[in-house]
Amino acid sequence: MTETTRPGTAAIVPGILERYVRAHSAAPSPLLLELEAHTTAHCRNPEMMAGPVEGAFLAMLVRLTGARRVLEIGLFTGYSALSMAEALPEDGRLVSCEIDPGAAAVAQSFLDRSDHGGKIDVRRGPALETLGALPPGARFDLAFLDADKENYVAYYESIVPLLRPGALLVADNVLWSGAVVVPRSAEARALARFNRVVHDDPRVECVLLTVRDGIMLARKRN
Repeated sequence: MTETTRPGTAAIVPGILERYVRAHSAAPSPLLLELEAHTTAHCRNPEMMAGPVEGAFLAMLVRLTGARRVLEIGLFTGYSALSMAEALPEDGRLVSCEIDPGAAAVAQSFLDRSDHGGKIDVRRGPALETLGALPPGARFDLAFLDADKENYVAYYESIVPLLRPGALLVADNVLWSGAVVVPRSAEARALARFNRVVHDDPRVECVLLTVRDGIMLARKRN
């Protein structure tokens, strides 16, 4: 999710610093720039889009881990999926879950125009149902979680068994503009619980990063 100011909170990354960071990060492809502009101008809740800095970060993680199989919970209009697909090898595959048919349609329209869109398998419907229907032997090298916050723990518990040993889970918005420190809203409480669950889970080792709105990295132990 792009940086945003939520009611009663302050933006984690000031606008002037956000612009500096963007200017000194890998530039997005022309199609990603077009997707960003379209989402901002025409879609509800454009702040849900990953955006160029996080997109570059995800692409870097795909390249660093050598991921070939990626799982995404929360496609929205496709910015994060396309960012990761551009970094995947030609035989790489990304399964992306999205419950909003309108957002999925926008995403698919851009994926169809990309040389990398064929790497992405969009699964429409509730993500927990999609995860439960995956083949028993399905395993992923990297998973990106950026969906409804109140289900983060449920998603996490469904994702971890699907990760191969050494695989990486990336969860977005885990600081919720700082509201997780003293959580009052349902979303903040859910994210604070998620952070505790990941931290206390012996199956993974983790680090919580103050990147944009907070990113949890959790590596599944061998």
